[in-house]
Amino acid sequence: MKRTSLSLTATIIGIMAMTACKRNANETSGRNTDTINYSLNAGSVIEWKGIMRQGYNSGSFDIDNSNIETKNGIVTSGTITIPISSIKNYNLPDSALKEQLLHHLKSADFFNLAVYPTATFRIRQVQPYTGGDSINPTAKANCLVDGSFTMLGKTNPVTFPAYIHFSGEQMEIAAFFTIDRTKWGMTYASDSSAGLFIYKDVALRMAVNARRK
Repeated sequence: MKRTSLSLTATIIGIMAMTACKRNANETSGRNTDTINYSLNAGSVIEWKGIMRQGYNSGSFDIDNSNIETKNGIVTSGTITIPISSIKNYNLPDSALKEQLLHHLKSADFFNLAVYPTATFRIRQVQPYTGGDSINPTAKANCLVDGSFTMLGKTNPVTFPAYIHFSGEQMEIAAFFTIDRTKWGMTYASDSSAGLFIYKDVALRMAVNARRK
């Protein structure tokens, strides 16, 4: 059995890119200066990919709930909650192996679901982003999201480029970035001299749609 890993998530998560930079707000409600709240639509996910020396594993997390607040077309605050129990695997075809992996990811070696059932991302600041350097893996990224991610009882800052777009009552959020899982204490199989080695960086992709409340 592969003791492979995963990914954090979160998310991690990340969760996450909740903002509307540039002039996207003009597409939602004209130049409304009131505070506007958004909640995520069903089907919004955070996808993950963890790479080990012997291969990789990939999957997703659901987003349980969120609240994203905007004012004058800029996201001013936001929180998204990721239930660890929602973790899914995409790449393993065999159901028994898949269940084995998911059980291991929920154990104390990784997310420790019994003690830490959720991960949380909070937005601290959103700024315009023009790209043009190596930290922009998201096509059309127009915002730089600065926030904090809490997982396994630890909170660390997370910053990443994101594409945030408003259309009518809807908000679209897309982001792709990596986090170092060991910063949250997830150190299982992180010794490169061991037989099983899982790289510390986990790739996360956020695919989110939100609707004005």
